Amino acid sequence: MCLQKSLSAKSKAAKKGQKTTQKFVINATQPTSDRIFDPSAFTTFLQQRIKVDGRTGNLGDNITVSNLGDGRIEVVAHQEFSGRYLKYLTKKFLKKQQLRDWLRVVSTSKGEYSLKFFNVVGEGDDDDDE
Repeated sequence: MCLQKSLSAKSKAAKKGQKTTQKFVINATQPTSDRIFDPSAFTTFLQQRIKVDGRTGNLGDNITVSNLGDGRIEVVAHQEFSGRYLKYLTKKFLKKQQLRDWLRVVSTSKGEYSLKFFNVVGEGDDDDDE
């Protein structure tokens, strides 16, 4: 039992020293094709707002933000980075652009987020009741 605990502690220490590479993709093709979302402005927003070691704009070589075209933005992190933080920054950008009422951020798979329109079905039904 003691031997098993010491092995697991060593494996955790080995994992902590390794560099991890995480890749996140934000897919905004639908709002970009409708011309209500500007992916280049979002890319610069992320480059200015992502915090590394408690400081904004301190990306260095650890994190790269790139525009893949067609409304796809890729964030590659060579250190610990949270997808939730990326979702938070995306929501903050949408609020700043006054698009938060029409768009939402949905995780489609691990490491991939997409911007989708809210379903607005049944708005015309209210007029029939009068």
